[in-house]
Amino acid sequence: MYRPDGTVVGMSSSSASPASPAGLPGGRAWAALAVLTLPVLLVSIDNTVLGFAVPTLSEDLRPSASQLLWIVDVYSFVLAGLLVTMGVLGDRLGRRRLLLIGSAGFGLASLAAAYAQSAEVLIAARAAMGFAGATLMPATLSLIRNIFVDRRRRRVAIAVWSAAFSGGAALGPILGGWLLEHFWWGSVFLLNLPTMAVLLAIGPWLIPESRDPAPGRFDPLSALYSLLALLPAVYGLKKSVESGISPIATFAFVLGIGFAIVFVRRQRRLDTPMLDVSLFTDRTFSIAVLTNLLSVFVLVGCLFLLTQYLQLVLGLRPMHAGLLLLPGLTAAVVGSLLATRLVRRFAMASLLGVALAVSGLGTLLLAGVSVDTGLVVATVAFGLIGLGVGVAELLTNDAILASVPARRAGAASAVSETAYELGAALGIAVLGSVLAAVYRNGLTEVPGVDAEQLSSAAETLGTAMGLAAELAGPAGVALAQAAAGAFVDGMRLTSVIGAVIMVTAAVVSWRLIRRAALDSGRPESGPGESGSRLDTNTTQ
Repeated sequence: MYRPDGTVVGMSSSSASPASPAGLPGGRAWAALAVLTLPVLLVSIDNTVLGFAVPTLSEDLRPSASQLLWIVDVYSFVLAGLLVTMGVLGDRLGRRRLLLIGSAGFGLASLAAAYAQSAEVLIAARAAMGFAGATLMPATLSLIRNIFVDRRRRRVAIAVWSAAFSGGAALGPILGGWLLEHFWWGSVFLLNLPTMAVLLAIGPWLIPESRDPAPGRFDPLSALYSLLALLPAVYGLKKSVESGISPIATFAFVLGIGFAIVFVRRQRRLDTPMLDVSLFTDRTFSIAVLTNLLSVFVLVGCLFLLTQYLQLVLGLRPMHAGLLLLPGLTAAVVGSLLATRLVRRFAMASLLGVALAVSGLGTLLLAGVSVDTGLVVATVAFGLIGLGVGVAELLTNDAILASVPARRAGAASAVSETAYELGAALGIAVLGSVLAAVYRNGLTEVPGVDAEQLSSAAETLGTAMGLAAELAGPAGVALAQAAAGAFVDGMRLTSVIGAVIMVTAAVVSWRLIRRAALDSGRPESGPGESGSRLDTNTTQ
């Protein structure tokens, strides 16, 4: 039942989920889902739009290679670091309330990013967007968990939610390409404002409020430890890949691991932990989280490479480049929706293994691109990547949400979203840094280009192409050709690394999830067809 303010009220936790005993009626549930996909669509559009804006942004703000990577991935790092905290706060304060607060903050931060006059200001604005974005994603998925209590209906809702990521990624390049051809790079951030306005206008009366009625005491130290565990470790990894192992990078990584250990130990001691770390003892849950991370790692990393390859190496306009990537992003949408039917007939282990293998094949195909040709290869390869990731995302998100009672949906959603955002950030940071290292080492000597100009060109491909246009003549042509060749060499190596990661993930996930099903005595049906070990905590 619902209070007059729209808050979901349930029975005691001993008999049913206190957060959502009966969900919403059919029509209102699907209308609420449509609204909940708006912030998902927004975040996805923002990620792909920014990737297409990198070339023009680089020419205007002239960021260093390190600053460029921070502009792209600081959003995901901050968001990933705060997702668990915000998911738990949503369980306590109200998921709808946190969603609306975050929406307003995201809009304001987007406005600041649109009019940034320097790389430093843009990095700060992107960090603010990450802070606000951390309130959006756990709230949307946890609200879906409470609105759709029937497992099959919820799976369809999760498929739509997952498809919104891919749909936004498909829409982003087209909208962004058109904007970049008619306006300045900052206009891509203004796309966020109309979406936020719609959400703030109709969200309060259409989306029901829900929260954990007995959440226990909020622990600020746990929130601090979770942030201190993630950010230093990721920074250390990023710096090691980018510039090689150094004392600072090693110290940051070890510091993050140390705080992670402290965080886990504290969760085990607390009566009401921020994150129930015992969930990770469930093999299916753990593999689902890791697979979620690795799938997005490869998808976003390849998208980051392809946007630059299509525009700067092959010379396509932003909108044309977006249209070439559209089949792959559409395939991800189809994969999510198709998985809702396939999971009824095939085992989760088999489906997940095949999906990851398909993505691995697509990633490997990218090694076949060249400086002069590669349109067909890039389009087909990204289509396979998108299809495999679409299936994998549905399976992993469904398994993660089914592992917890509805009253803890915020925390579980935060785990899923942390894996997603951390995978996106690491995909750009790690694969992007490998590419940058190969590119930098390959651009050593160009006739007619002095050492200072060559050093500047080695920062990013966008900088090199801008400098080549300024030099003109034989020197400019030589620099453009050398930079394009170095970039393609790095892209080939990066593609092989991504393919190895995906194929390894396919084999490991298939073996471990299949073994978990056999050990537990459950049939190898789709996830949740026979129920997960914690699914009995909810009443449908």
